[in-house]
Amino acid sequence: MRIAVIGGTGLVGAKLVTTLRHRGHEVVVASRQRGVNTLTGEGLSQAIAGSRVVIDVTNSPTLDGRSVMDFFGTSSRNLLATEQAERVKHHIVLSIVGTDRLLNSAYFRAKMLQEDLVRRSPIPHTILRSTQFFDFLPRIPEPHLDGTVVRVSPAFVQPVAADEVAAAIADLAQAGPRNGMIEHAGPEIFHLDQIVRQVMTAAGDQRAVIADSRARYFGAELSNDSLTPDEGAIIGVTRFDEWLKQHASRLRAEGLSPTSSLLEGDARGPNFRTRAQRAPGTRNILSLNR
Repeated sequence: MRIAVIGGTGLVGAKLVTTLRHRGHEVVVASRQRGVNTLTGEGLSQAIAGSRVVIDVTNSPTLDGRSVMDFFGTSSRNLLATEQAERVKHHIVLSIVGTDRLLNSAYFRAKMLQEDLVRRSPIPHTILRSTQFFDFLPRIPEPHLDGTVVRVSPAFVQPVAADEVAAAIADLAQAGPRNGMIEHAGPEIFHLDQIVRQVMTAAGDQRAVIADSRARYFGAELSNDSLTPDEGAIIGVTRFDEWLKQHASRLRAEGLSPTSSLLEGDARGPNFRTRAQRAPGTRNILSLNR
């Protein structure tokens, strides 16, 4: 099957391309690096032509309110219009768990716009909302003015390995359109400040982590369950301690801080597939201090 991956050189996109090709699909890698610009429409028709499925894993280069809204709005409209002209059978977009709960954030309002455009399009679709990736945890803390501490919300989070998100999207691409939304999360729930503290410690970052319920997340204040999925979500199997053990040496070597570049890991091979949904009522609150 011919599949176009829009944003195919990013963190999840690159993993997704590898996974799909390993499963025997013909994959078109579309990104600005490859001459495809979803904002101007440059190269879109050529990238999408002949594709049965188009997967959108693009992300805005900025969090500025107007810019991020323009990015997701313009990009999605151009992409969907081109897909309709090319008779694409299934549009898949990667979104974020909690998008509809955090609309006081410009970023989440823009993601909500993206989802709404997909829902209103005549193209059959699937929206996959993922929880935070392990790889993005170093970017969450808000530095204090004196540089000695960071502030992080103590809200619950259920982070997931980026490899497993790529595998889940590949599974959805091989299935029929759901014409709806499904969520994807990791197997464990933590307090966000606790898990960020673990990542910073592994990176050799000695700043103190202060739990602050007013600390912002993409510009939004969090309630306890803003970032956790509802029942029926796809649940991955990679535990945080497994991921951290694999990435600890690189974290230390690169001296990552919350404003540094992201890591890319390969905890699971390209044949990895998501497991069954969790049973209702199995949520556990885990403390990383144990």
